[in-house]
Amino acid sequence: MATHLLITALLLFSSLLGPVLGGVLLSTLPQTLSVQASPRPGEILKAGEDKITLRWGLNQNFQGIITDDAYKIVKVKLCFAPISQQDRPWRRTVDDLIKDKTCQFDIVCRPYSKNNKEETFKWIIEKDIPTATYFVRAYALNSTEKEVGFGQTSNEHKTINLFEIQVNSVRLALANIVAACMTAFCVVSVCVFCILEKRRLRRARLLQRNESSSSTTTASTSTTST
Repeated sequence: MATHLLITALLLFSSLLGPVLGGVLLSTLPQTLSVQASPRPGEILKAGEDKITLRWGLNQNFQGIITDDAYKIVKVKLCFAPISQQDRPWRRTVDDLIKDKTCQFDIVCRPYSKNNKEETFKWIIEKDIPTATYFVRAYALNSTEKEVGFGQTSNEHKTINLFEIQVNSVRLALANIVAACMTAFCVVSVCVFCILEKRRLRRARLLQRNESSSSTTTASTSTTST
């Protein structure tokens, strides 16, 4: 009986603690937002150069009643497609949005606009966006900044309307050159320091020997004179 009560108490505690430690599950969110991005499927964009035009609003094709009274903020994010998540656990998809690593890059965060008004935003792709295949997702947040709805440019399996972002090869080459130069400078600096330190120690030893020899000679002269 005591064991049964203990197990029941543990289960109850776990059910209460779960929402505190975990986050909102994507699978529980209604897809009440419609999101569109300007890149064509398969288009290749350059980080730090190209722009993406984004549009979002209520999903007019949502099968059900949309109650957006709780919507206060819309957060739009850039997300990795499955092809760019393979063998990369740091980009893994998890249903719990606190643990999910699919959408790591914030694009824009704006107050939610009611009355079915469509919002538009032009985003210059940031320089530090890694080369990968992406889609765009938007979350509707409530007053406590919890996700209560979402929408994305791809389908459920994230296999359509994908685009690629590539790092600028010229900038990458320049960055590699600068990094190589800095590394070489550090190595040369360490070598020069070691050489100068050895010379300093050698001079110190020679000076110490000369002083010792001078002291010995002086002592010998004094003894002879006596």
